[in-house]
Amino acid sequence: MSTLEFESSLSFSHIALVASTKEQLDRTVEFYQSLGLSIVRQTTHDRPQRDVAHSAHVVSEAWLHLFADRPENSITLRIIHAICDGAQSKGTNTVRIGLATQEIQTIKELLTSGGHKFTAHADPKGGSDRIATHDPLGNDVFFMLQANTFSIPSSPEVKPLKISEPGTPIEFNLGTTTTPRKNIGILTSGGDAQGMNPCVRAVVRMAIARNCRPFFIYEGYQGLVDGGAKIKEAKWTDVSGFLALGGTMIGTARCKAFRELEGRRTGVLNLIRNGIDALVVIGGDGSLTGADRLRAEWPEHVLALEQAGLITREKAEKYRTLMIVGMVGSIDNDLASTDMTIGACSALERICESVDAILSTAMSHQRAFVVEVMGRHCGWLALNAAISTGADYLFIPEAPPSKDDWEASMCKTLKASRDAGKRTSLVIIAEGAIDCNLNPIKAEYIKDILSTRLGYDTRVTILGHVQRGGAPAHFDRFLGTMQGAEAIEVILRAKPDTPSPVIGMLENKITTQPLKEAIELTGQVAQAIEAKDFARAITLRSSAFSKQLKSYKEIANFNPDSKMKLPAHLHLRIAILHAGAPAGGMNTATRSAVRLCLNRGHTPLGVHNGFPGLMRGEITEFDWLSVDGWTIAGGSKLGTNRDQPTPQLGAVAYQLQKHGIQALMVIGGFEAYTAVLELARNRAQYPAFNIPMVLIPATVSNNVPGTEFSLGSDTATNVIVQATDMIKQSASSNRRRVFVIEVQGGNCGYLAVVAGLSGGSTTVYTPEEGVDLSRLQRDIAHLRSRYIKELGRSEGRITLCNEKASQIYSTDMIAKIYEAESGGFYGARTSVLGHLQQGGTPSPLDRCRANTMAVDSINWLQTKCWDAMDVPNEDSIRLPADKLKRKYFPPVFSALPDSAALIGVIGSEVRFTPVEDLVIHTDFKRRVPRSIWWSAARQLIDILSGVGVDIEHGGCTTLYKSCAIDLTAEDLMRLYGRTRRLSKLGGSPTAV
Repeated sequence: MSTLEFESSLSFSHIALVASTKEQLDRTVEFYQSLGLSIVRQTTHDRPQRDVAHSAHVVSEAWLHLFADRPENSITLRIIHAICDGAQSKGTNTVRIGLATQEIQTIKELLTSGGHKFTAHADPKGGSDRIATHDPLGNDVFFMLQANTFSIPSSPEVKPLKISEPGTPIEFNLGTTTTPRKNIGILTSGGDAQGMNPCVRAVVRMAIARNCRPFFIYEGYQGLVDGGAKIKEAKWTDVSGFLALGGTMIGTARCKAFRELEGRRTGVLNLIRNGIDALVVIGGDGSLTGADRLRAEWPEHVLALEQAGLITREKAEKYRTLMIVGMVGSIDNDLASTDMTIGACSALERICESVDAILSTAMSHQRAFVVEVMGRHCGWLALNAAISTGADYLFIPEAPPSKDDWEASMCKTLKASRDAGKRTSLVIIAEGAIDCNLNPIKAEYIKDILSTRLGYDTRVTILGHVQRGGAPAHFDRFLGTMQGAEAIEVILRAKPDTPSPVIGMLENKITTQPLKEAIELTGQVAQAIEAKDFARAITLRSSAFSKQLKSYKEIANFNPDSKMKLPAHLHLRIAILHAGAPAGGMNTATRSAVRLCLNRGHTPLGVHNGFPGLMRGEITEFDWLSVDGWTIAGGSKLGTNRDQPTPQLGAVAYQLQKHGIQALMVIGGFEAYTAVLELARNRAQYPAFNIPMVLIPATVSNNVPGTEFSLGSDTATNVIVQATDMIKQSASSNRRRVFVIEVQGGNCGYLAVVAGLSGGSTTVYTPEEGVDLSRLQRDIAHLRSRYIKELGRSEGRITLCNEKASQIYSTDMIAKIYEAESGGFYGARTSVLGHLQQGGTPSPLDRCRANTMAVDSINWLQTKCWDAMDVPNEDSIRLPADKLKRKYFPPVFSALPDSAALIGVIGSEVRFTPVEDLVIHTDFKRRVPRSIWWSAARQLIDILSGVGVDIEHGGCTTLYKSCAIDLTAEDLMRLYGRTRRLSKLGGSPTAV
């Protein structure tokens, strides 16, 4: 391997050569073609074009490229015929070009036959001669067996054309390329869902990277039956821009013909004619059931087609089996064996955007609104929308009203909130809502009840198909991309007897599950509802569904006479404090905690302005209306800062004791974590700290140990993805521009990685990997190779850079290096998103997580406080003089290590971990956890952007380790039976 070198000894893989005449240009082009370079562009301009780099006017030019298995090993030549001031150019200084080749003898023969003079020199390392010659422009060209060890980066090995084959087209073969292993058809079917396009993109690009041939099947099963132009091989660039597009770009349609045997047989014939032996289906349970049925009938169809003479015996033998992989694209989130389906999160975003807007007009006129959302058999959208928007009442199929006279109960509940001072009433209803006798409940009926019985000015809004539209949210892009990549891995490792799998997600881990059993579990939900076994229907939903439903019912409305009211001696004074930087979801968590406390009889206290505010005694008592509207409020309503309690621990203890605070909830990031740890460690010195304390992690950086997600991280990621969409649009319009975008995260690369995957970043720079020259050279070589091949039709590209990825290579410096080494193919710009990432309306996912964490935290604080209230009988016990008996301490007193904990989301489970136990899992110097779960996403970014991939021919040198967990039918039965747990899903996912 070798490089192109200027006399200054700097190394480049792109160079421009200037010819004095058109004939000289042609001879030079011919010379380098014989060495194996391919012409990628050759043109003669209508009139001379100004070339700033050479202070001349270009008459004609040719671009030649030597393709290599690694982009950084490629070489590009631009040969121009230029004139200057009306005279022909005298050229430029000659350059020295060093090329490595294993075919020294062929080079000698080629130069001899072409009449080129050369000299041969013995190689000091032995093995062969080194050749020195000149190209037609007089540049020095050297050939040797190995690259100069001082050359960085290496350039490709030269493979000259044989003399006996002049004019033979250049063929590029990646060294690792083999015959394609699979031809994979891709179709989307059923109702469209945001996230389908990112999934299709991942399937296509991962298939090419894994040396398979992907095929689009347009219009779902209808295209499969129609065949012809409806089935087309997919190229890498065909899916450019898919990440930001809603719906499905390859179409979906209902197909009556596919429901018939002959229709499916025609589809089989079309697959065989196109050589397709595997099928990826993205759709709902009906679409996946159809796919599994097709696979079951496949041998029968193949035999019938052979007997009818429509296929040969050879083809019948070759296509004896068909592999099917399913992915669930459904905004309803109605597959029983997965926590989230592709499209559900984006649909929830659309609902919340709409309802947030409705609430402002409802507030103005003191109106009631009944909002109907999709969900014929599944109430996930309605439930999570109700939690995310602070709805007053909810109707879903799995949990119908328990009373026949539910109308009176609803009116009583809504009136209590209005009497407490609330100006609006919001009812969320799923389109499939029913009462306990299975009678449908309709939005218009609820409107009539509110209007006639309560006299409310009531409006109905049916959101309809707006829920399916718009760009996918970050999570759907992330989920679709991860599942699409894993679909290819599943196909490649499958055997003929492998049951058809569906790719899902459980406990924040990508899973493969037997499709048939997963669909059967989903069908059991409708059967349970039909049998009025609503408890079983809820059990078949995700593990979080029942907990969310219970918590929603507890905090939705003001209940002064609530059955949840606790006896007076169990009432607690619970303080809530924000610490660290603001993050989306802080206010939502505070609202949920406050309202749950009030409904149970506790006294919630708000501490303003973080720990400094606590030291100054800035503490107020919350009432029901003081947190009204906080669900959708970004930032921190209480005020927050990064100050620690350490300088004034005595003042903190004094205020806790003065206000009779018996439990403390801290909501914040790493600063909040270290603050709670400091308080817990000083309990011996300050008795007031011997109260239960819980930390709810809230930071955009997602760098707190003990949890996979922190509040605010999803909101920040959505902000980054939306910004990159707009920036990429600008870059694409320019055709030749790369943006280096700086994102927050401190020493944690989470935001850069997950937003990079969801936003289609070419690469990302994170503190975990660091940045060095070799990495930058690799990335520049990749960018340059792509822009060369895309001349005139280049897409805009972005690179995400964490704010602390490198102490040396800043965002600005990386952009300058990009542009300096671009060879004129592209320009580079920077964009620093800054504090945009900490603002804005919290995303629905952050709102739902905040609600879950807050409710569970109050339950945990209650339990710990009540346990600490137990006063043992110490009358017969004699203590040392410096010890006091328990009865002399405050009612709530606990010095146990487990009474100061962090609540974390691990998979879909909520866990409490003592802060002291998290110390060994924390890198305090860098302020990050010692393990991460998102490493698989980092691998995919490079592959899906083409780094190390032979985009034209297939194959990849970038390693990817499958992260999916294979579940069997028995696993699903255990998971949705009595145990509700699986050891396969235990622990931190893909931790490194």
